[in-house]
Amino acid sequence: MYRLLIFVATTLIGLPVMSAERPNIVFMMSDDQAWNGLSVAMHPDLEWSRSSVVETPHLERLAAQGMRFSAAYAPASVCSPTRISLQTGKSPAALHWTKAAGPESGHRMIEPRNIKQIASSEVTIAELLRDAGYATAHYGKWHINGGGPAAHGYDEGDGDIGNEYAHEYGDPNPADIFGMADRAVAFMEKNHQANQPFFVQMSWHALHAPQNAMKETLAKYAARLNGSVDEKRVGSAAIAENLDTGVGVVLDAVERLGLQDNTYVIYMSDNGAGGGGGGGQGGGRGRTGLAGGKGGVWEGGIRCPFIIRGPGIPANSWCHTRIVGYDLFPTFCEWAGVPASKLPSELEGGSIVNLLDDGKGTVKRQREEMVFHFPHYQGGDGPHSALFLGDLKLMKFYEDGRLALFDLGADISERNDVSQQIPEKVKELDGLLITYLAEVDAQMATPNPDYDPGKEVVSRKGAKPQRRKGKKR
Repeated sequence: MYRLLIFVATTLIGLPVMSAERPNIVFMMSDDQAWNGLSVAMHPDLEWSRSSVVETPHLERLAAQGMRFSAAYAPASVCSPTRISLQTGKSPAALHWTKAAGPESGHRMIEPRNIKQIASSEVTIAELLRDAGYATAHYGKWHINGGGPAAHGYDEGDGDIGNEYAHEYGDPNPADIFGMADRAVAFMEKNHQANQPFFVQMSWHALHAPQNAMKETLAKYAARLNGSVDEKRVGSAAIAENLDTGVGVVLDAVERLGLQDNTYVIYMSDNGAGGGGGGGQGGGRGRTGLAGGKGGVWEGGIRCPFIIRGPGIPANSWCHTRIVGYDLFPTFCEWAGVPASKLPSELEGGSIVNLLDDGKGTVKRQREEMVFHFPHYQGGDGPHSALFLGDLKLMKFYEDGRLALFDLGADISERNDVSQQIPEKVKELDGLLITYLAEVDAQMATPNPDYDPGKEVVSRKGAKPQRRKGKKR
């Protein structure tokens, strides 16, 4: 009997810890949703950090029950680079995938060609969590090729699908919002019954296909905005509310199953909204708001809504520490009990677990600075990069070598370039940027020997056709 007890105890030690001892993780990511695109304020002191038009009551509930991060960032200002970054815990610059659309020709500089496929050699978050005993699922937009979720650690998923999938679904299931919610709920129910911890990523297709929103919701916002149901702004508002309803289905299921005390729910966007349009002083925003938008690394392109609810997180709380999407990789691993020795050596993110009890603290990464690299044309700025260190943000524009510096603590809208006031800081941060890009062998735009400043260049995404004039160098 004594030997039997020893055998049982030893066997149990070797088994994965059951779900009662490890949390479930539900990670939801919207598409093209602005930092201030919810009816939830993303900063306690800025009224304009919430939408005055869109209603998202279920995300209001999530925020009231959890913590909001006022300075959270998507890894990129466009979708696919963010998605591969989240799977691998590395920056898009290090992964050599910094743009979703293909390169454009005729500009002053030649864009690099991206590697548009997640490699089989990459260690994904799903692989590590599955090895740790988690059931894993990925529903919705994958958009990074490489065989789809099933080839990268996910037990269940919707396959290797992208933007086109959103347009196939209209009322009463716009952009497959409710189909995705139902599949996620079934996955949670199944694994709850099996007493197995689970990780589910829901990569919502919304806000793509805005005109596929529910007809009733379209009519509501057409009336509210004094517009037509065919207008994109009306559709975007309507499908944002439909998405919120889908989020509510998932939240209700977590509570109905009695899992709220052992489940982390995270909500964020893959990038900012709108076209880049040239940020900077006055660009891409009105008197208040964030500069720029999708396709540029001004705040409007990369700062995103971020809400988290779970065990030990105080209700209706705030964190103002700067975090980035690839911080979730080590965070999830810490929750799951994955040993540090199993984490990829090139991991760039740092766990945010120590921030979740009171919203205070720092994130320990390999580097103190954070870099966002966009060596492409999509907005009006051309190839450019940004580096954050504390509240300071350096912007570097490669067409003319211009450097700009902003103090985000005092100037979240990036109106006041302080580079002339503290040139020594500009030099320091530029040095850090150059060093980082070299260390990760980042792809760079190169001068175009055939550039003709007299020819009109049409940007595929985010910017109007423009006749580009030579800039002073």
